[in-house]
Amino acid sequence: MPSKKRRKRPPPGTAPGTLVADPSAPRPVIQVITYGPDRCVEQSIQDIADVRECLDRWPVTWINVEGLGDVQMVARLAEILDLHRLAVEDAVNTHQRAKVEHYPKHLFMVLHMAAYEESLETEQLSLFLGRNFVVTFQEGRPGDAFNPVRERLRQAVGHVRQSGADHLAYCLIDAVIDGYFPVLETVGERLETFEDEILARPSSGIASRVHQAKRDLMTLRRMIWPLREAMNSLLRDPSSLVTDETRLYLRDCYDHTVRVIDFIEAYRELGSDLMDLYLSSMSQRMNEVMKVLTIIATVFIPLTFITSIYGMNFRTDKSPWNMPELTWYFGYPFALGLMAVLAFGMLCYFRRKGWLGSPAEPPGKGASRSGATNNPGGPPGLVRKD
Repeated sequence: MPSKKRRKRPPPGTAPGTLVADPSAPRPVIQVITYGPDRCVEQSIQDIADVRECLDRWPVTWINVEGLGDVQMVARLAEILDLHRLAVEDAVNTHQRAKVEHYPKHLFMVLHMAAYEESLETEQLSLFLGRNFVVTFQEGRPGDAFNPVRERLRQAVGHVRQSGADHLAYCLIDAVIDGYFPVLETVGERLETFEDEILARPSSGIASRVHQAKRDLMTLRRMIWPLREAMNSLLRDPSSLVTDETRLYLRDCYDHTVRVIDFIEAYRELGSDLMDLYLSSMSQRMNEVMKVLTIIATVFIPLTFITSIYGMNFRTDKSPWNMPELTWYFGYPFALGLMAVLAFGMLCYFRRKGWLGSPAEPPGKGASRSGATNNPGGPPGLVRKD
């Protein structure tokens, strides 16, 4: 099970707008992409003062900051771009829920990226939208969801280079939301594998893996549910920084957010059903074991009764009622035969009553498999239709 990472929070009572860096956070690496209809330039910025020149020379500037370990550098960049200090504080403190806030000179949005390798990895993304710039702050973990957007800018695919900064912000938001679909597909494949294991032969370790999958789904749910309200706010509240054409595209992002929520809820229900199926299977196996042990004990009870009688002390010379079989020539074979006939007769009786039938099929085997196929969020291979 992956270890939990506790994010550093500002001390209680800290003044609003105070920037407190996490000591474990990496130092910022600033990548800038500036573009216009005819040209696109990528560069790494070492001196924060160069950002102002990029803003003056190019129609749209995308500043991507990876790493939040140097609050002074972040504060200088915020001063150049005239970002509100409350929004910058939320960008540095990476424990925010998804939201959209409107400021006089820019929009501020918090959302979370998700990826699945060996385990679920999440990262807060803070996005600032200005008149001619977009600034994104990442925690500095390897990789992000923006490579398709970068390729579209380099190759001039679509009309992103002919549009303004608001369309670039839409492309980044859309890339983050679409990144949830592969993660959910991986979780769905794991749940289907767990279902096969439970139906075949449940083990003690399957319960912890199903529980971990449910925890991952809960983490995704906490990230995506506030995002739906944030997208709704971005569409509903008027802003001069977002054109009507871009709002049409943002409606598509809202639709994808709702679809992600539907998949998460379906998978959470499937995870709960798998836990119930696991408990039912284990109970069924225990019942089968107890049935076998009970039959064995039931067969041997009368045999033990017979042997206990023959094990008593008798004296046939004193009375003819003192176990005459003890003096018979075939007394020992008679006792063994009596016990064999009694055991065989009891087994035949149990068989006739149906108590010795083959082990029952695990509960819900047929229904669960068909249900997994018809479940809208159940099977792997999610197909996203744009």
